[in-house]
Parts: sequence; C-alpha cells; structure tokens
Amino acid sequence: MKKNIFIEIILIILVVAAAAVIGTAAGRKVNKPQESAKPKILYYRNPMNPQITSPVPAKDQMGMDYVPVYDEKTQPAGAAKGVYVSPEKQELVGIQREKIGKQHLEREIRTVGRIAYDPELYVAQAEYLQALKAKDLTVDSTLPVIKQQMDSMIAAAEKRLLLLGMSKDQIKELAQKGQPQRNLYLPEEGDKAWVYIAIYESDIAAVKEGMPVEITAVAFPGERFEGKIAALTPVADPVTRTLNARAEIDNPGNRLKPEMRVDVVMKGDPEEALAVPEEAVVDTGERQVVFVVKPDGYFEKRDVKLGVKAGNYYKVISGLSEGEEVVTSGNFFIDSESTLR
Repeated sequence: MKKNIFIEIILIILVVAAAAVIGTAAGRKVNKPQESAKPKILYYRNPMNPQITSPVPAKDQMGMDYVPVYDEKTQPAGAAKGVYVSPEKQELVGIQREKIGKQHLEREIRTVGRIAYDPELYVAQAEYLQALKAKDLTVDSTLPVIKQQMDSMIAAAEKRLLLLGMSKDQIKELAQKGQPQRNLYLPEEGDKAWVYIAIYESDIAAVKEGMPVEITAVAFPGERFEGKIAALTPVADPVTRTLNARAEIDNPGNRLKPEMRVDVVMKGDPEEALAVPEEAVVDTGERQVVFVVKPDGYFEKRDVKLGVKAGNYYKVISGLSEGEEVVTSGNFFIDSESTLR
C-alpha cells in the first residue's frame, strides 16, 4: 500500500516537471518572433546637429532627446505614417497647426504705372482715322484696286493700334468719335488720364478688362484716383517681362501729369475656395509641400498643387481636403527631420 502511494507521488512529480519543461519551451517559441521583430537601434542622433551621434540615449544642450536611428529592416511599423516628433519636442520647437477650410479669397495685385505720354499712339490713331476718311472719299470708285488698297491701309492701321495696346472695342469707339485721344500726350481740363500699368507674368491671368483700378501718387499723399482697365497689350516686354495694361483714370483738376509715376492696386473678383495658410507651405522651387498632422505624433509630408495667393492664403487645387490639419510653424524643423530619417 505504501509502495503504491510512493509510486503515485513520483508519477505526479514527473508529470509536473514535464509540463513545466513543455511550458517553458512553448514560451520560448512564442517569444522568439517578438524578439526578432523588436526594432534595432543603430545609434542616436543629435536633433539639431545630425553630425553628432551617440551609441546610447542622450540629451542635447537644450534638453532635447537624441533621435534614435533604426535599422531599415527593423524600423517601427509607425514609420510608414510619416515623421514622428515627440510631444516634448513639439512643445520645445513651437509646432503650431491649423485646420484646412474654405476662405473668402480676394486677390490684391500691387504694381506700378505711369501717366501716359504717348504721342506715338496719338499719331497712329490719327492715321487710322485718315484711312477711314480716304475710304469714304473713294467709295464711289469703280476700280477694284483702289478699294483693295483702302482696305489694306485700314487693316494695317488697325493692326498697329492693337499692337500699341488698344482693344477692338476702343478702336470702334475711336472710329465713331472721329477724333484721336488728346489725353494721350497733353490732357486738358475735364479729360481722364491714361495710366500705363506694368503687369508681371505671375499676375497676367488675374488681370482682365473692366477690373477696378486705384492709384496713388507721391505728389498727392493720401489721395486716391480710381478707374478701370480698358485694354491689355498682346505682347509682353522682353526686357521687363511685363505686360502693359491701359487704364482710364478720373483726373479731377487735371492734376495727374504725363509721365508721373504712380502706385497701382487692383482687386480681383472674390471667391470662396479651399485654402491653405502661406506659413504652412514649404516651397522648394520645384515642388510645394505641406506637413499634414497625423495621430500619435506623426506628420505626413505631402505634395500639393496650389493656385493664386490671396492675402495670407493659397488656393488649394489638389493635395488637401477640408478638415485636415497642417503645420503652420515648425514645418522646416519637421522637414529636416524627414530628410535626415
């Protein structure tokens, strides 16, 4: 009886020992994949100076933690989310953000101009009117060659006016009035002044006939003179890379004198559009990028396509959606982090 009890005790001990061995082995099998999946840190890098590294965790003179540099084969899965910046570092760098939404965009174009002194255009207008009169005088001619010559003269004179900056509507109005515009070279009392405005290439698409114009002159501080764009020249200046716009401006008291320099402000039609703050855009010259805020301290570097700039905002054409959050301060720090990693 005692012998049987002894044998049972030995069997129980053997079973418990075997179970412990099996459990340990199973535990090792489960843990092995976790150990192999653990990210491998190669070294630590100074966050402000990538040339300074450390084999162990450290802090720089500002108290910022050194950034771990991982083996690419074992980097954390979160790396695919973008660039990670710890909350402490975000606060230290001063990272700020703003949600993307629709804005009331009203583009303001500022440039320079001059009060017209253009005897060449005045003479061209006079020649055009003379060609029209000559055609009227030969209207009864039975010789086809005379009519052809008159038509050729009028077409050539009209082409010259177009090249000098008049629109087709202005040429029709000129033909109806039958008098060249004397305010092109010597305005008289009651005449409006012509202003020639330099339109830079970046603004050409936004400037249109009929757009309101406001000018100021150093000679009359605090005063504003208003008018509208009447025409745009069809050819850009090869030296200044600008297009010439002609605007007719109210000139009370005939104070605006030919060849005076003026400052010009033009405002485009307002629109509601998705817009991103100017501070959020990193412009490399070849591409424009922003950093989109992601969960858990990550920032995604994203290419965007932007339209015109109005005030402190760019119109978003593609790359961002309403409600997304972008970095408006500290983006150059994040950009350096993304480049270094």
